[in-house]
Amino acid sequence: MTEKKNSNGEVKLLGAWPSPFVIRARIALNIKSVEYDFIEETFGKRSQLLLKSNPVNKQIPVLIHGHKCIAESMIIVQYIHEAWSSSGPPILPSLPYDRAIARFWLTYIDDKWFPPLKSIVLGLDTEPIEEKLEKVREGLVLLEDAFNKISKGKDFFGGDQIGYLDIGFGSFLAWLKTVEVTEGVSLVHETTTPGLAKWLQKFCAHDAVKDVLPPIDKLIAFSKMLRANVDLVINPK
Repeated sequence: MTEKKNSNGEVKLLGAWPSPFVIRARIALNIKSVEYDFIEETFGKRSQLLLKSNPVNKQIPVLIHGHKCIAESMIIVQYIHEAWSSSGPPILPSLPYDRAIARFWLTYIDDKWFPPLKSIVLGLDTEPIEEKLEKVREGLVLLEDAFNKISKGKDFFGGDQIGYLDIGFGSFLAWLKTVEVTEGVSLVHETTTPGLAKWLQKFCAHDAVKDVLPPIDKLIAFSKMLRANVDLVINPK
């Protein structure tokens, strides 16, 4: 399925609506007001276009800009920042140190914080669910402290505007809320993570974000399907 956003076909994004990694690219394109065609991949399968566009790891998202193909979500975000530098606010911080800190925390989120959340979503029996939830909570406390330092009292990690780290972390918020609902827990709360609680509300209401994050009821239904087909998640055809 192809969703057109008044594009002339110059820019295409291969992805799937529930994927937080695809959401990253969509938010970045929205921030830069880039018109694009969203080409939906079928769950558990790899289209010929995907295999041709990303023959190395054969995964979504893939951004196609003219005849150029760019893979990996945050590489795509950086490419969008640079390719459309004159359109919209910047996505990456301007100072080298600030960029390094943003990339450090994004690596932590992807490599350390997200895996236990993903394991809960998929219903994997790698360890007791309470231990997974505790790892998610511990990570949120660290990210609360990081937010307070990096934002310098402003609305976003990126300051006055959504930036690189906002996109990287914020892309998981719908799935985080889904886990809260399905497991009957509160993970981001005004008493334990007040900065993140305020940030979450403002991020989700942002014009570049609000129409991209999936509805929670749809994600709950999708997560049930994922659990029933977990082999396809781990080893897609």
